[in-house]
Amino acid sequence: VTTFKMPEDLGSVLDKQVIGPTTENLTVSDFPVQSFKPKVQMAFKRLPGQCPREIEIERRRLLYLTFDIAELLASKGIDSDQLMPRHRDPDNMTAIEEKKDPVFPIYLPLEIFDNEEYDCRTPEEWISLGLEPGSHDRKPVPGKALLPTDDVLGHEDLKSQKLIYKWFDVGVLDYDKKTKLYLVHKTDENGLVRDEEGRPILNGGITPEG
Repeated sequence: VTTFKMPEDLGSVLDKQVIGPTTENLTVSDFPVQSFKPKVQMAFKRLPGQCPREIEIERRRLLYLTFDIAELLASKGIDSDQLMPRHRDPDNMTAIEEKKDPVFPIYLPLEIFDNEEYDCRTPEEWISLGLEPGSHDRKPVPGKALLPTDDVLGHEDLKSQKLIYKWFDVGVLDYDKKTKLYLVHKTDENGLVRDEEGRPILNGGITPEG
């Protein structure tokens, strides 16, 4: 039987083999897989002819990936940088061309206009998406945040005239019930949420030492 006879130059034969791309997700991420799944109000058991729950979740996930909040706001004529209030500068007040009346700058924070009635998840549910089955460590949850490009000045004075605000990919680490604010961390160039030593940030950044 010669069918199972090994060739002498087996290494060269293996090098010539061309294998198609793998379907395995090789992307390294600090976010759990379930944190990207949208919430779907559908029964787990379906009737014949109805769309399965898993397919509807995947369709919405792909649809939401095509959305970009900066582009959606720009299409409505909204400049994201102007959404954040700044200190009033009387010397550089813009005016309406016809009446020469000053245009008052934005001074109300976005939190005043926030409406939670139609949110698909509560803040606690969003944070719990970072928990993987069988793990006690809570990973960050992916999100977008309107943050200053200058981190140092942004921490010192959020309303500085020198700051420029843009939408950044962030990892949501924690939520404060009293202030109703999220703790977020900007992702690096590889889309990872790491600390200064390059370690993944878990459990909202709280270490065993506190």
